[in-house]
Amino acid sequence: MRLNKFFTSAAAAAGLAISFSSAIAADITGAGATFPYPIYAKWAEEYKKVSGNGLNYQSIGSGGGIKQIKAKTVDFGASDMPLKAEELQTEGLMQFPAIMGGVVPVVNLEGVAPGQLKLTGQVLADIYLGKITKWNAPEIASLNAGVKLPTQDITVVHRADGSGTSFLFTDYLSKANPDFKAKVGSSTAVKWPVGVGGKGNEGVAANVQRIKNSIGYVEYAYAKKNKMGYTQLKNHDGQFVQPDDDTFKAAAANADWAKTPGFAVILTDQPGKSSWPITGASFILMHKTQADAAKGKEVLKFFDWAYKNGGSMAADLDYVAMPAAVVKLVEDTWKTQLKDGSGKAVW
Repeated sequence: MRLNKFFTSAAAAAGLAISFSSAIAADITGAGATFPYPIYAKWAEEYKKVSGNGLNYQSIGSGGGIKQIKAKTVDFGASDMPLKAEELQTEGLMQFPAIMGGVVPVVNLEGVAPGQLKLTGQVLADIYLGKITKWNAPEIASLNAGVKLPTQDITVVHRADGSGTSFLFTDYLSKANPDFKAKVGSSTAVKWPVGVGGKGNEGVAANVQRIKNSIGYVEYAYAKKNKMGYTQLKNHDGQFVQPDDDTFKAAAANADWAKTPGFAVILTDQPGKSSWPITGASFILMHKTQADAAKGKEVLKFFDWAYKNGGSMAADLDYVAMPAAVVKLVEDTWKTQLKDGSGKAVW
């Protein structure tokens, strides 16, 4: 099986799914964020080879993943927007980070090379507010001396579904632009003033590829695999940076996982001259009381294997693996928070 089949625009109209089935009862199910889908697909492929156990992951967006785990229709949910401690408590859930990566603005501009166009958070937010409507607007041109900018209108592309990628993107834009914060705000689903929607990172990528002079936002693996044009961004320290695993790692370096309830660290607009400003973690959600303890343990075995063996695969796709110290914190919470129906530890 080839990983690149997961990035075809034909799949944009519906949520993608990894399905590596086996006949044994250890197969596990998950649903949610499209942000980590490429790395979960790769991990699932390799894990099936070494364990014989299958994973079915529905790439339906963070909002859908949160709904499905609350409804107990999957073994785990996945979201790029961490739930707050109060909601975790109310729903009887625990969460832990599985992987980190970056969200990048992507563009379809003839004659502009990937990584050539420079934008600031202020300007990017004004584009998504519909205040900047032309590619050669002074606000863009002043950042891009020597770049031949189109004179055409900008077509804005955004997510149409509940999305952790949208949460990271709107959280950053809200920090960079007070007007955006007041009029749109940050959430998995917002009321966009302008633009056309796409379902999943797949749908946004497909729309940007199809529509000339468009701009969207996707997880970096989708931009890279689809050979899309992307932009530089001006970060918290005033430096223009390119998206890659080094700039994602720089943003993640300041995270204080140990002192953040529910590991709910948000990595947008982090300080550091090399930090990519739209970096984030993707989180796994599980019920603290596991109705099927054996199935719950299989979920943990999968992520334990991924933590220990999936780092190079993550780097190949420009994700950032969780540091060993964070993995220890996470697995310690598995031991204390996840129980079977009789109160016995699952892990």
